[in-house]
Amino acid sequence: MPRTAAFFDLDKTVIAKSSTLTFSKSFYQGGLINRRAVLRTAYSQFVFLAGGADHDQMERMRKYLSALCRGWNVQQVKEIVAETLHDLIDPIIYDEAATLIEEHHAAGRDVVIVSTSGAEVVEPIGELLGADRVVATRMVVGDDGCFTGEVEYYAYGPTKAEAVRELAASEGYDLARCYAYSDSVTDIPMLEAVGRPHAVNPDRALRREALTREWPILDFHRPVRLKQRFPAFSVPPRPALVAAAAIGAAAATAGLVWYASRRRSTVA
Repeated sequence: MPRTAAFFDLDKTVIAKSSTLTFSKSFYQGGLINRRAVLRTAYSQFVFLAGGADHDQMERMRKYLSALCRGWNVQQVKEIVAETLHDLIDPIIYDEAATLIEEHHAAGRDVVIVSTSGAEVVEPIGELLGADRVVATRMVVGDDGCFTGEVEYYAYGPTKAEAVRELAASEGYDLARCYAYSDSVTDIPMLEAVGRPHAVNPDRALRREALTREWPILDFHRPVRLKQRFPAFSVPPRPALVAAAAIGAAAATAGLVWYASRRRSTVA
C-alpha cells in the first residue's frame, strides 16, 4: 500500500495563537526586541486572532521582516525558544488537534507540520507534538551565524502545496489518500493538493470555500497541556525529522508588529 500523511498548518490550527508572537516577551527579555515592540505584538496577536492578514499584507510583512532581522544571531533565537517552549506552547495546543495527530499516527500516517513561521519556532514545536516532518520558511544564514536578511524559501500559499507534492514524491505518499488541515484561505492550494482537505477554525473566506466545495469544517476550541493528556509526559513521543528549515522567529514577530502599527495608522 502507498504511504499516506496528514499535513497540518500550525497557527490557529494546531495551536491557539501565533507561534512567533507567543514568544515576544521572551524575545524582549533576550534583548531581541524592545518594550515598545512587546506592547505592539499584543495588539498584533489580537489582529491575528481576529482574522489575520491578506496576501498583500503578508507580502509586505515578509519584505519588512527579512530586512529587520539582518544581523540577528540564529543560535540566540533558538536558545530563547528552547528555554521557554514548554511554558509558552504547551498550554495553547488544541486538544482536538493533539487527538487527530494521535489518530493519524495510530493509522500509520506520517504527520507533517507545514507553517509560514520559522524553524527556530516550528521545529521545536513539531518535536513537541511528535511530528515526523516540518516544512517552514527558511532564511539565509551567513558564515557568522546571523541572518543575512535574504529569504531562501517562503512557505506560504502555493509554495506550501509545492512542498507537499515534493514530499509525496520523495516519501511515496498517495496524495489522494492524504489529509490536510488549515484555518486560512491562503492555504487553499495545500488543501487542494490532497484528497481529504479539512478547514479548521476557518476564516470567512475559507469557510465560504469549504461550504462550496463540501469540505469538512472542524471547530477546535479546547487548548490543553500535553502533561494533562499524558501524565508521564516528559519528552516528545516521536522525534521530528525536518524537511525544510526556517526564517527568524523574532523577525516574523517584528513583521506582524509592523502590520499592527500600519493598521493603527490606517484607523487613525
